[in-house]
Amino acid sequence: MRHLTWLPGALLVLAVPLLLVCASVAWAVNDLGLYQQGFQKYQISDYTGIAEGDLRQVGADIRRYFNSTEEPLAVRTRIFGREQALFNTREAQHMADVKRLIWGVYAVGTVSGLFLAGMACQGLRRRGRSYWLRLARLGLRGGALTLLLLLAIGLFSLVAFDTLFLLFHQISFANDLWQLNPATDYLVALFPQGFWFDATLRVATLAVAGAVALTLAAAVGLLYHRQVNVNDAADIPPATGAG
Repeated sequence: MRHLTWLPGALLVLAVPLLLVCASVAWAVNDLGLYQQGFQKYQISDYTGIAEGDLRQVGADIRRYFNSTEEPLAVRTRIFGREQALFNTREAQHMADVKRLIWGVYAVGTVSGLFLAGMACQGLRRRGRSYWLRLARLGLRGGALTLLLLLAIGLFSLVAFDTLFLLFHQISFANDLWQLNPATDYLVALFPQGFWFDATLRVATLAVAGAVALTLAAAVGLLYHRQVNVNDAADIPPATGAG
């Protein structure tokens, strides 16, 4: 098993981008501001006939649905002054798939966080304060890996977001319920593709901020450790020969 001694460190490095991205997605899913900014930016009230106050309630109902066990999604609102069900059966079924995907993100983020915390605690218990140096090195690599992955995804989004958006749906869903009609399905009308581009940028920005903070903290820790070693070496008196 000696040839697998690298595996825990590699898993720890991989857990960093998983945790940062999943945490950023979870934040975006539950971010009231993201919904409201999207509704205003894309003039959803004018397009759908749903007043802005009712749109805020629709967003709250969707967020509550994502974080509950209730099924199916049932949202009622006023459209051009007339109260009615907002989503049809196909849309509700797709949102059930979306909820499972979001809960998967929650699970991966939780497992990644617990793994990182467990590895850190175990290492510190076995090796004491000297393990901080290894954690700093692994954290630096994890932060750098996160930045590289997000840079690649960000560049791809800027030049071919349509393709990325399509690939995401083809990979994430095993059915075609996500293929909705913006002329008849309010789910697409409420959340046009531009909204998802903005949401992707929000997730990337949050994850990058976390990666930069981690990378800087790890780099500062390594530099501090190196400086301490240099100072300690300078304080050691030179050896004298025997008289």
